Amino acid sequence: MNHLANSTSPYLLQHANNPVNWYPWGPEALQKAKAENKLILVSIGYSACHWCHVMEHESFEDEGVAEVMNQYFVCIKVDREERPDVDQVYMSAIQLMSGRGGWPLNCICLPDQRPIYGGTYFRKNEWTSLLFNLADFYKQKPEEAEDYATRLTEGIQQYESVPFVKEQKEYTKADLETIIKSWKSYFDKTEGGMGSSPKFPMPNNWQCLMRYAHLMQDDEVAKAVKLTLHKMAFGGIYDHVGGGFARYSVDGRWHVPHFEKMLYDNAQLISLYAEAFVWNPDPLYTQIVNEIIEFSQRELMSPDYGFYSALDADSDGKEGKFYIFTKIEIEEILGQDAEIFCIYYNITEDGNWEEESSNVLFRKESDDELAKKLGLSVDELLSKINPSKQKVFNARSYRIRPGLDNKILASWNGLMLKGLCDAYRAFNKPEYLNFALKNAGFILNNLINKADRLSRIFKAEDKSQVAFLDDYANVIDGLIALYEVTFDEQWLTLSQKLADQAIKYYYDAEKGIFYYTADDDEQLIARKSEIMDGVIPASNSVMARNLKKLGLLFDNQLYQEISAQLLRNIVPHLARYGSSYSNWIMLLMEEVFGIYEIAITGEDFESRRREIENNYIPNKIMLGGKKGSLPLLQNRFGAVTQIFVCKDKTCGLPATDVKSALTGTGINGF
Repeated sequence: MNHLANSTSPYLLQHANNPVNWYPWGPEALQKAKAENKLILVSIGYSACHWCHVMEHESFEDEGVAEVMNQYFVCIKVDREERPDVDQVYMSAIQLMSGRGGWPLNCICLPDQRPIYGGTYFRKNEWTSLLFNLADFYKQKPEEAEDYATRLTEGIQQYESVPFVKEQKEYTKADLETIIKSWKSYFDKTEGGMGSSPKFPMPNNWQCLMRYAHLMQDDEVAKAVKLTLHKMAFGGIYDHVGGGFARYSVDGRWHVPHFEKMLYDNAQLISLYAEAFVWNPDPLYTQIVNEIIEFSQRELMSPDYGFYSALDADSDGKEGKFYIFTKIEIEEILGQDAEIFCIYYNITEDGNWEEESSNVLFRKESDDELAKKLGLSVDELLSKINPSKQKVFNARSYRIRPGLDNKILASWNGLMLKGLCDAYRAFNKPEYLNFALKNAGFILNNLINKADRLSRIFKAEDKSQVAFLDDYANVIDGLIALYEVTFDEQWLTLSQKLADQAIKYYYDAEKGIFYYTADDDEQLIARKSEIMDGVIPASNSVMARNLKKLGLLFDNQLYQEISAQLLRNIVPHLARYGSSYSNWIMLLMEEVFGIYEIAITGEDFESRRREIENNYIPNKIMLGGKKGSLPLLQNRFGAVTQIFVCKDKTCGLPATDVKSALTGTGINGF
């Protein structure tokens, strides 16, 4: 065994028996490289990554390849989900060198960690040849290697950095229109989503566009959002048998998934479809939210209510094997009910994807359309489909399951906490709130130490682990959401403590930006800031929105100033490529349209809160309860339940019913 045997990361443990003499990232490997003047080979991936597994089988399990790697390099394996700071540095390097990135990420570095070459997946012969060439290059031309490393490292340090913007400009609807106008050109108006292929769900993009469509009354954008939500839910990227979305589809029709299921995608998709239901009450959205939550409980939730990271794409050594069916298999499971099930999910004898006779389940028609075509009522159709779906689910459960990445990450649990709160807001199901409270309890008891600092990774015996800005940002966001559905101030107080720690250890006031790593963390060759929104919103954009909300809730000027400074720095970049700044654009919308602070005080606060939530008001924060210490709640508790709608430091007259409270506010035509 190599040096990975004592790792807690499932990804590193997958490589513990490779003949490659892998080390985890740490002082032992880094000092060895310097002492022996050897190049460092940093190989980064994650447990659910299909091509990471392919490269392992082809190269890292091969004795001959391992011999080359061990002779000329100090080989370091990194789980990108445990050490996103390391991944961030070397991903920047790869993108600067090649204009693209992805995993597995393989970077060759000088003994002092500065990269000189890298790429993603390499075939075995290509990989071996590359290693010989780089080892020879370093031996024969060390000055050239040094010169290139210097220039590349300077590029990494500057990559994705933004200048400090001092002057505050006035933000207008015209700014929003300019940004979204250029974004519209990327819409796929036939299949939904952006561009052709591959297609990623990008929940934050569609949440942003949904809010824009509502606030700006843009029918074209509204249509694109509805089309995308529908197509994703009907596509093969969604697991119609067991719930939950795969990471992306390899085609442009959402049909064939890259089969791994990630907690971060599914958590955000709960939020997206829940919010979409309040905006446009489609029963399909209800079904999707419920099924994702059931999947997450069943397959990703620990006994202590923490959520695991991912399910692998592969099972029994084959990508997608757990999820695909032949028509013969369906007929064996369902008998005479197979025919209608196969029509419903487009299962054919020839198969509908690359493997002969195998099918990825997907839908083409709504229940209404298909029922009409088959001469059935919708109830009759579903009375056949739903029991059949359960039988197929039961049969599938006997298959070899995809591998589970059982890391529990603070950042992704924060996303899930937010998702559960958003689902409760939309559907008022007590079980959703119950899971949210239990997950928050897990975070509080296991991921936050006595100094109010977070651990990124749950380790039962150790709460002193490193954490990154996204851990703080997403946990704070989840805790604010939990306050807004419970009005229990302990969650808001905790979010404020974490925000103060984030400002203390991560914020650079001179640059007006948060670093991704704390100032007392291990210092890498570059200290990076996460600015552009991707499949997960950037930690800086989440913190900017958190501080805007906390600034209003606590009447804290510092929070509001930091949020405003962050946005000022980013606004000049928004129109270039809207989908890379969607969370920032939502903050800009809140600046343009303002944020409604809706306070509900008194005995009957919960029923009034539920009534308010039935109205789609994306630019609002909620507060209240039977008692409360927040500035806006002072002197607002009386003999009856009252609703106060405030905006821009001005509150309307108290009202005892929702309609009266909203009248005259301009919200949704009131």
